[in-house]
Formats: sequence, C-alpha cells, structure tokens
Amino acid sequence: MSFLPDAATFRALVDGSQTGVVATLLRGLLAGCAAPYAVVMTARNWLYDARWLPISTARVPVICVGNLTLGGTGKTPLVAWLGRLLLEFHQQPAIVSRGYAASAGRLSDEAEELGMLVPGVGHVANRDRVAGVQEAIDRHAATVVILDDGFQHRRLARSLNLLAVDATDPFGCGHLFPRGLLREPLSGLARADAVILTRSLSVDAPHRATLKAELLRRASPKQPIWAEASHTPRGLRAADGQTRPLADLAGRRVALVSGIGNPNAFRKTVAATGCMIASETIHPDHHPYTDADLRQLGTLATENAADLIVTTVKDLVKIRETTLEGVPVVALEIAIEILEGEAGLRELIQRVVACPHTTAPSDA
Repeated sequence: MSFLPDAATFRALVDGSQTGVVATLLRGLLAGCAAPYAVVMTARNWLYDARWLPISTARVPVICVGNLTLGGTGKTPLVAWLGRLLLEFHQQPAIVSRGYAASAGRLSDEAEELGMLVPGVGHVANRDRVAGVQEAIDRHAATVVILDDGFQHRRLARSLNLLAVDATDPFGCGHLFPRGLLREPLSGLARADAVILTRSLSVDAPHRATLKAELLRRASPKQPIWAEASHTPRGLRAADGQTRPLADLAGRRVALVSGIGNPNAFRKTVAATGCMIASETIHPDHHPYTDADLRQLGTLATENAADLIVTTVKDLVKIRETTLEGVPVVALEIAIEILEGEAGLRELIQRVVACPHTTAPSDA
C-alpha cells in the first residue's frame, strides 16, 4: 500500500478501516510523529493561556467559528448562518479567513462558496489574521468580524469562540494529527463559549446525550452554550445562479462528484433525497478542476446514463459549468438548522455585538 495524502486515504488509515501489516506499521509511525506534535501544541496553548505570547485585540467584536479536527465538520454552513444572523441584528459583518488553497488572484474555495451563500457579507483572505481583521474594517466597514476556521489561531483575541463538532466523528479518530484528525488536544474545548454539534441527526438520541456529557465535561469549568444542528438540503443551484427544487432529484440517476473533507457525509445526504447514484467521483479536498477532469466527469455521467451531475457548492465554484457533455451540473445547497439551543446561541451572539466595548475577549 502506498501512502497518499488525500483525505479519503488518510482517513481510512487513521480510523483503522485500512487493514494489513503495512497499514499497522504506518499507524505506528504516525503515532510516533504525533507525540512531538502534542508537545508543541500543548506548550503553545500554555504560552498563550499564560499571556507569554503576544495577543492582538481588534476594534470590533471578533466571533470565531472553528473546530478541533481536520476535515469537514460542517463549519461553512455555520459561518453562513452566523453571517445571516448578524445581518438580522443590523450589523455589517465581514468574514476573515486564511485563504487556504487559493490560486493566484482568486479567493479560496470556502470564500467563493460563502460569497454565493451570503452575498451581503464581505470576505478577506489573509494568512495574517490580525491584518485581515483590520482590512475587513477598512475595506468592508465591518462592525463585527467572523473569524473562519480560526479556533487554533491564538494570536488574535476574540469575543466569542463557536466550536463546531461533527457528531459522526467528534474526537478525530481518537488521536492527534498525524495519527488521527485532532488539530490539538481535547483540552482545547475549555476555550469554547458555545459547542455546536453538527450533523446531529446522523446519530441516535442516546449517543447525542453521551457526546454532550463528554464534551461539556472536557469543557469544564467554562460550561459553554450547547446547541445541536443538522445539515438540511435546501435546493439545487447551478453555476449561473439558477435554482431548482430539491424534488428534482427524486427518482433521477445522478453522477456524484466532490472534493471535500467528508465525502461520505455528502453521499449520504444526496442519497437521502430519493435519487439513484449512478457513479461517484471523489477528489482530494480543495481539488482544482482541470479541463481534463471536466471532460472525464462528463464522459462518466453519459456512460452511466446520469440525468444530473450533482456536486457541492464548494466544488461548483471551481467547476463553473452548467453542463458537461450535455448533462446538467448542479450543486446541492446545504443549510444548517439549529435543532436545540438556538435561543441561547442567539442571545450569546446578540449580547456580544450589542455591547462591543464592554465584552471582554473570551480567549486569546
């Protein structure tokens, strides 16, 4: 077996589904690499907690949306939900992200996706998040900044930390990177002001109750706001902005294509609409689609008599075609629905933006 750095292969290795002597040896090697990583992350967090490393504070409230694990936790729909909520609160939000995997002169996948989902919210991509916040204030007149995927970015103080935890894999295969998918030790939960369990309907009620008890125990003594959310398909969207009802998938043959952190969750969501999956193409996360890729996707769809090519919004902004080999291309647009704890979450956020000068940063 050769080690490939794509999301599907890596996950299969670290979650134990890849079996055999070579896989076992590789997991042992990765465990050895995880030990020094754990030391570095623990020391780094301690230095920030002790205020021995410098921390910058913005002139406006900063609300961080992040996670503890690598891969897709459903964070982007949560960022979109927060952006719409802040507009509802008569704020002018702007999103600041690192701009991971962005090509020259373009926004990142997530930035383009969010631009489609919340067009009234500005976006700044800057590896220097402190400078990015200032740019958001200067260029977009931001009254509040959403720090996208910034939970581990300790150099910038924030007013709130909203932590997304995927119910289907809350503990990152139980190990720190690179042996598992955890970005930092679970003690980082103590920095969260709110924990949002995403994809909560993918597990049963007893499992959710167990997860809640375990996550809040690790977050003690802060006792963050608890919320549970599901990812709900809301319709189909084409690259030209045209939309179609979700019912258009029922009974249709579809060719799936995705380049995201959690393709399994995407497949299950599409299958639940009542369509028939004729073929599936999985690319690594942040995959840049070439002309050859698009030709291959179109050929595969026609060979399998697919009525539609169905992808994610994150992939659609890079595919940019309405048809491939005559087969329509649509994205399944996903919205997050807060099932439990929405009132407490809204109150927490409203309190921060209503009193920006009296709210102490929750974390460095």
